[in-house]
Amino acid sequence: MKKSIAFTFCAVLAGSVLAALPALTPEAQEAASLVKAKTAYGDKVGAYKLCLAQNKVADEYRAAGTPAPATCVAPPPFVAPDATVAPTTPMPLTK
Repeated sequence: MKKSIAFTFCAVLAGSVLAALPALTPEAQEAASLVKAKTAYGDKVGAYKLCLAQNKVADEYRAAGTPAPATCVAPPPFVAPDATVAPTTPMPLTK
């Protein structure tokens, strides 16, 4: 009983602390978008390396006459997101 009361109290306290966090500054948002882009690029590179490793193993155990595994496509070089680019506005409709 004491454990459930303590857990409920901690959950309510943690919820109230998280609800009071301030909004991110523009610099923090840019840093977060850069980290997000780097993580996404790292995932692409990891998938490419996994594909190369799978193809190497598949080539070793491939029976004669079977098709070769699909080729791996290397990801393009990393390009940081440009936060200074203004968002595009739609063109006005004219009749």
